Amino acid sequence: MELRHLRYFVAVAETGSLTVAAERRLHTSQPSLSRQIRDLEDEVGAELFNRSARGVELTAAGKAFLDHARLALTQVDAAIEAARRAAQPTKQVFALGFLTGQEMTWLPRAMQVLRDELPNIDVTVSSHYSPDLADALARGKLDLAFLRAEPGFDLDYRVVSREKLVVLMPSDHPLTERAAIRPGDLVGEPFIMASNKARVLHEVIERYLQQSGVNITPEHGVDNLAMAMSLVASTRGLALMPEYANNLLPWSVVSRPLEGDAPTIDLVIGYSRSNASPVLKLFLSRADELMVHAAT
Repeated sequence: MELRHLRYFVAVAETGSLTVAAERRLHTSQPSLSRQIRDLEDEVGAELFNRSARGVELTAAGKAFLDHARLALTQVDAAIEAARRAAQPTKQVFALGFLTGQEMTWLPRAMQVLRDELPNIDVTVSSHYSPDLADALARGKLDLAFLRAEPGFDLDYRVVSREKLVVLMPSDHPLTERAAIRPGDLVGEPFIMASNKARVLHEVIERYLQQSGVNITPEHGVDNLAMAMSLVASTRGLALMPEYANNLLPWSVVSRPLEGDAPTIDLVIGYSRSNASPVLKLFLSRADELMVHAAT
């Protein structure tokens, strides 16, 4: 029995068709595949498939054989990957996370901080909601993330920027004629609020409305900026979002500043103090460069 017999068997079992498996998965001829399957069945000593005009179905023996075949192929693939890694110089992995949308601004700056170490490390990048990033940092799945200062996690934070909130609105909304929006202008308009998933932003907006003496009942809650922009366009509502939204607005949505002292929200780099990564230590030693870039 050869590995190709197992790969052919799994492909046929997963597609339910000798023809489809041959043409789309294995790039071989259907008669050749049929011969390979018959050879496998001869060696096993049992029929693995029932053939019919509708295709093929696993027999009881085939079902028992499938899990073991998959496991054998998985172990072979893992052995190959282990051998490849052993044959290559070991590289450290540095896992970066970004609040969705912020990677457009901050990934190039982070890579600039790491520029001298890039030949020696593999950098992985992901984007998520801020609470998910904090959880990944706490679990050691990320080394460093650009996020909000989420409470309830044993993490250290450093502020890298402070953004004002702006008002998002449909591009043809009457309030677009205003140079700046007063808190009272939000009253009577469909309001789109950051949900509890975006807890830090939710609290900033809620505090601003209370301090402004504005009582608004949100009609929609959103987890992220993309969802907020979609609802602004589709429901003709208004939303308060960090000003980095200006880099991502579609044609159907525009922003206007708030009049007076607009509320702000911090973007921070977060990390676990128990993380002993030397790359993290290096990054933190040069973190001031991020603020320099942000100011230019």
